Amino acid sequence: MNPVAIGNSRSKQQLRLNWPDGREQLLDHAELRRQCPCSQCRAFRLQGLTVKVDERIRVIELNQQGYGLQLIFSDGHERGIYPWPYLSGLT
Repeated sequence: MNPVAIGNSRSKQQLRLNWPDGREQLLDHAELRRQCPCSQCRAFRLQGLTVKVDERIRVIELNQQGYGLQLIFSDGHERGIYPWPYLSGLT
C-alpha cells in the first residue's frame, strides 16, 4: 500500500505520510535515520548497537522508488530505501 500524500517539514523535522485508510503518520527525521534499512545500518543494529544520530538531522531530499522512498539526510547518508510497509510500521 502506497501513501496518497507525502510531506516533508525540515523546520519540524518530520516526514508526513497519508495512507489510503485515512491514517496520517508523522515520523521524526532523527528516528528515521536511526531506523535506516540499508545493509550497513541493519548490521549495526543486529550487533545490538545504536546508530548515533545528531537530533538536528534533517531529511533534505526524498526520491520515490516505486516500492518505497529513498531518504537523503543532512549528514550525507543516502543508502537506505525505506519500503512502504517498513515506513508504515514505524512509530
